[in-house]
Amino acid sequence: MSDLEMAFDGESLITPDSIASQVFSSTSPMRDGELAEAKAELALHLRVAEQQFESNTDVGQIMLRLLTGLHNVRNRYSPKIWEQLIPIAQTHAIARHFHEDPFTRWSFEKPRGYSGDAGLLDFIYRHPSKQPMLDAASPMGKAVNAFTSESPACVAVRERRDLLAQYVDDVASSRGGEAEILTIAAGHLREGKMSQGLKNGQIKRWLALDQDPLSVGAVASEYAGTAVEAVDGSVRTVLMRSQTLGTFDFIYAAGLYDYLADEVAIKLSQRCLQMLKPHGTFLFANFADEIPDDGYMETFMNWALLLRSEEDMWRIMRATTEGLDVECSLRYGANKNIVYGIIRKLS
Repeated sequence: MSDLEMAFDGESLITPDSIASQVFSSTSPMRDGELAEAKAELALHLRVAEQQFESNTDVGQIMLRLLTGLHNVRNRYSPKIWEQLIPIAQTHAIARHFHEDPFTRWSFEKPRGYSGDAGLLDFIYRHPSKQPMLDAASPMGKAVNAFTSESPACVAVRERRDLLAQYVDDVASSRGGEAEILTIAAGHLREGKMSQGLKNGQIKRWLALDQDPLSVGAVASEYAGTAVEAVDGSVRTVLMRSQTLGTFDFIYAAGLYDYLADEVAIKLSQRCLQMLKPHGTFLFANFADEIPDDGYMETFMNWALLLRSEEDMWRIMRATTEGLDVECSLRYGANKNIVYGIIRKLS
């Protein structure tokens, strides 16, 4: 394990084992022959894809069929069975085709030691910093990326960035230039470049907190001279109150809750509400439990996520706000791949 991965695990309460224990937990008993049945079904999907590659079938057609098949297998069987199918897919011969896509390969190899890092998101955002890697990809890699970059999950993440910038601007315009904002697990804060409020000087203070020193350094450099302040911090430092962060009009965590068990998600949400000013807003986002990309992400991208349903989101909000004077709401993005929980203080 790298030093970076160890620091991440030690500071954020997120470990590979903790994610796996949540994602693949199940109390459902396994019926006789079910694992063999699941393996046979997966093998069929992989073999068909292999034959299609061999016959030079359109890569997009191969990807669509396989993603649909993996999603269906994942949903048909218990998480414990699906967990045993993942390494079978990952070690299959066709994995080499998908890993020619720099985006898929980055996710699988985890160069920063953990899933969903800011570098991975920059592939989704089509940030110029990733273009050289895409340009250098093989024809197969380019073809795979043409599909993965337009997958429903990636479309939803780009929309999430746009929605966050709009929320920031709405708060900025309502606070007369005195808006204070906190982003938890900020990554490279790409939504900041889309914020008119930041550009127009309507934000007094915008704290971008992240546990990854590379992300903190990137934000500090890119936003030097603006209201944005890059802060080295994590879920643990927020919960332990080891930093004096202040209070805020808007707090959000957009890509973090996909890795937090309910208990930690509730504690973090409660802490965020404590840091909200009167009439402030807290927003957290999560990949929805029916994203069609889930099977591909967990196999060939090695990207396990805690997907949440509408009821899962409400459960977190109810536990977070019990006895508080707040207004809770929930919304989906356009393609319903990401769900947003929104809590506003009424006093």
